[in-house]
Amino acid sequence: MTAGAVPTGVATAIGSLPGEDIDAAVALVFEALPDLPHLPELPARGPGADMIGRTAAALADLHVDLQPAGWRLVPRIGLDERRAGALLERDLDALVPVAPGFNGSFKVQLAGPWTLAAALELPRGGKVVGDPGAVRDVADALAETVRTHLEDVARRLPDAHLVLQLDEPFLPAVLAGAVPTGSGMGQLRAVEESEAGAALRRLVEAAAVPVVVHCCAPDVPFGLLHDAAATAVSFDLGATQAAGRLDLDDLGERVDRGLVLWLGVVPTLGPGVPPTVRQVLAPVRDLWQRLGFDAGQLGRSIALTPACGLAGASEGWARTALRLVAQAARTLAEAPEDIRT
Repeated sequence: MTAGAVPTGVATAIGSLPGEDIDAAVALVFEALPDLPHLPELPARGPGADMIGRTAAALADLHVDLQPAGWRLVPRIGLDERRAGALLERDLDALVPVAPGFNGSFKVQLAGPWTLAAALELPRGGKVVGDPGAVRDVADALAETVRTHLEDVARRLPDAHLVLQLDEPFLPAVLAGAVPTGSGMGQLRAVEESEAGAALRRLVEAAAVPVVVHCCAPDVPFGLLHDAAATAVSFDLGATQAAGRLDLDDLGERVDRGLVLWLGVVPTLGPGVPPTVRQVLAPVRDLWQRLGFDAGQLGRSIALTPACGLAGASEGWARTALRLVAQAARTLAEAPEDIRT
């Protein structure tokens, strides 16, 4: 596995899907998203199938169990961790019959270090992010987990070009010192951007494959993520634009320097009447015009996704959302000049 370019000009999904049938979910993503399928997450199966539980249970040399407050670090392995590990192993095995000989790009997802630190509980209570030593332990364990997880995927898909997505929805709250204490009466320490970036960079280096960081919060720290060597940043375009948090000058400069944008453009919940492809592409057109880039650069600089994970959607809308995002990506690939119309 070697580092390389993250896929562009294609459609993919963030990770989670509705339902409990992993075989059907894997078949769906390979059918609907042939240019960049991914390993689905099915949180409806219960604890350990969610983003935090799946990653926490895989942490090298650390152990977790599930408490009312969430996943907690513990001294030894227990039933919750074993169950989560078995679910992940089953998910990986589901790849084998669906994709024999697959030699395209394939994406896997893990929770990032700061989202884990904001979600995991210390053994005696309180979030990991409040303890710098525990943060280092989790980040170091996650770096080893990244390596072993990618190796596990490569054994099932030996010819695939792997891409790693790190999910960091809590990163902006960590940077802002907005993670609440256990009592809810205060907030934990704000983490410096240099500290946050250093931990992310270690994971990018450990992966040795293209890394995209997904953040569905409205205040995405593009500069921090790009400086941490992320090849791409995945975000909800509508939420970020609505919050007025896009620094277009800085973002344009970073795109010029090679940062790829994975734009979340399809709603995660069914809006009643599905949008048309033209409506899906309207915010892409708006962003690209505001950045001042030539339409011909689109295929080299963006990919399209749903706005976030689809776990809360109906199975029907999930299929529609994947179809829409794939159609929109094909439209851009075939006629990028139409972005101006």
